[in-house]
Amino acid sequence: MPWSNQNGGGGSGGPWGNGGGGRNGGPWGQGPQKPGSNPPDLEDMIRKGQERLRQAFPGGGGSGGGSLGAKGIGLLGLGAIAVWMLTGFYSVKEGELGVELMLGQTSAVSGSGLNYNFPYPVGRTEIVNVEQIREINVGARQFSSSRGTRVQDVPEESLMLTGDENIIDVDFKVQWNISDPAQYLFNVAEPEVAVKQVVESAMREIVGRNTMDEIQTGNRTAVELAVQELSQKMLNDYKTGVTIVEIQLEGVEPPQEVVAAFRDVQAAKADNVRLQNEAQAYANKVVPQAQGQAAQILEAANAYREQTVAEARGQADRFSKVLGEYEKAPEITRKRLYLETMEKVMGQSEKIILDSGGKDGSGVVPYLPLNELTKKAGN
Repeated sequence: MPWSNQNGGGGSGGPWGNGGGGRNGGPWGQGPQKPGSNPPDLEDMIRKGQERLRQAFPGGGGSGGGSLGAKGIGLLGLGAIAVWMLTGFYSVKEGELGVELMLGQTSAVSGSGLNYNFPYPVGRTEIVNVEQIREINVGARQFSSSRGTRVQDVPEESLMLTGDENIIDVDFKVQWNISDPAQYLFNVAEPEVAVKQVVESAMREIVGRNTMDEIQTGNRTAVELAVQELSQKMLNDYKTGVTIVEIQLEGVEPPQEVVAAFRDVQAAKADNVRLQNEAQAYANKVVPQAQGQAAQILEAANAYREQTVAEARGQADRFSKVLGEYEKAPEITRKRLYLETMEKVMGQSEKIILDSGGKDGSGVVPYLPLNELTKKAGN
């Protein structure tokens, strides 16, 4: 038979039997193998790995190998915890503040420099710039393009109703910063949107308290301060941690549809104010002059009155005295009155003396005007 034992040895042969020499043969038996061709032993690999791990730590090897492996794993855990703890260091720049959280709750606020907080997931740190001045434009937006910067009006934000029921287009800018970083981070979901809405609401309220003329031609600084004060009060009530630095009115105009008519009205009002100012200036100039002239006339009238009264009283006193003398000597008094009267009359006129009883019959008496000669000599 072809599968009989060809070696002449005992035992059954064939393709599934044992070959000669007592070695197992056949396709599923263990045939002849070359040195080094055996598959790796898993248990041997685990044993060698444990040996190397023992040698990596102090006290490795020996009969206590199992316990030393547990210690090594513990040391590895401690090392990992130490590295995790070291990741809690963080740095805060100038002008910034760090808000430290512990298990989701605010625990502290740190200043500039190197600080420490438990790392994630136990702790977390949010760094906020508190000195940066942030700006929000309300009523208009600026867009940059290849042609330059252009401003687009936003009517739903800028159109407001005044106290005298006029519609006005108000564009303004808000400058703000962060005063309380903890409130800023956790009390309001969108702080910038909240600031914009609060300031816009405050502006609408202040505009509604004033007339259009007061807002356009009045004191804009008063409007800005009133809006800033009202906005800050509302933001403090909401605990947003935000401080309004400044409100700047950039444009106060009527709507575009009626801007021409409003400009004509403003021009007429300006002319009215100008004419009133000119009239007031003329009045300020003329009224004092008239008052001065009136005072001068009154003073002159009072002086004339006093002089006339004094002269009348003097004449009355003189007449009373003359009357007394006249009663004592009537003839002498009459003659004296006649001479005094003639002296007054003739003293201011040119005189020619005629003597009807002259010897030559001419009646002309030579007269030497001594007074005239004295005046000419003085000149």
